[in-house]
Amino acid sequence: MNRIITIANQKGGVGKTTTAINLATALAAIGERVLIVDLDPQGNASTGLGIDRRDRKLSSYDLLMGSHGVADMVLNTAVPNLSIVPSTMDLLGIEMVIASEADRVFRLKRALSAADASFYSYVLVDCPPSFNLLTMNAMAAAHSVLVPLQCEFFALEGLSQLLETVDQIRRSVNPTLDIQGIVLTMFDSRNNLAQQVVNDVRTHLGDKVYHTLIPRNVRVSEAPSYGKPAILYDLKCAGSQAYLQLASEVIQRERQRKAA
Repeated sequence: MNRIITIANQKGGVGKTTTAINLATALAAIGERVLIVDLDPQGNASTGLGIDRRDRKLSSYDLLMGSHGVADMVLNTAVPNLSIVPSTMDLLGIEMVIASEADRVFRLKRALSAADASFYSYVLVDCPPSFNLLTMNAMAAAHSVLVPLQCEFFALEGLSQLLETVDQIRRSVNPTLDIQGIVLTMFDSRNNLAQQVVNDVRTHLGDKVYHTLIPRNVRVSEAPSYGKPAILYDLKCAGSQAYLQLASEVIQRERQRKAA
């Protein structure tokens, strides 16, 4: 059985898509079969993995509409073991199309329950930076939520809102949903405020916070413009090494969960 992890934060610019791309790449690098479902209409995860817009004949829009299965639309990336269901701007109109349908929240869950999705050991769902029907579909389908959190002043305020959202989803549509972990991103060791945010988040959430800190890193920022994950663009940079450490933590937590 695969493990479906939704990567979500209703705040933009926190490193959500960067985390999706590079965590997926790191998991693939250690031999896991990984699928990214790009559920953001902007399609940054697709672009960041080098998927040309002209090649996106089918997309996550078609997956939610139920017209095609996962196997019909999966595209291979330059990373061995890593595939993607790309996104297109069609997703902007999905809410109007399915809003009145009784199963509107469960479209992605149904698609990822099909046999052709079971080939992947990890499915990472990259959400838009808002709480809408797309994010609800992602959380309804997921086993857990991974939350990228920028090391900045308003981080805790936004986090509390997101945790409330996860609680609402758990109570209403997905009782087994849990928090995979909080990953602190864009950390600058020269900034006293960033260290204070790290301390505050660890104090409030304890073991839910990954040990790995993802640093601010120019090479990580450059990589998407070349259509590559940072790990492929510059393996030795601090950001790439941090995402490899994060992947190790994710695997370790999964082992502990299975053993419990």
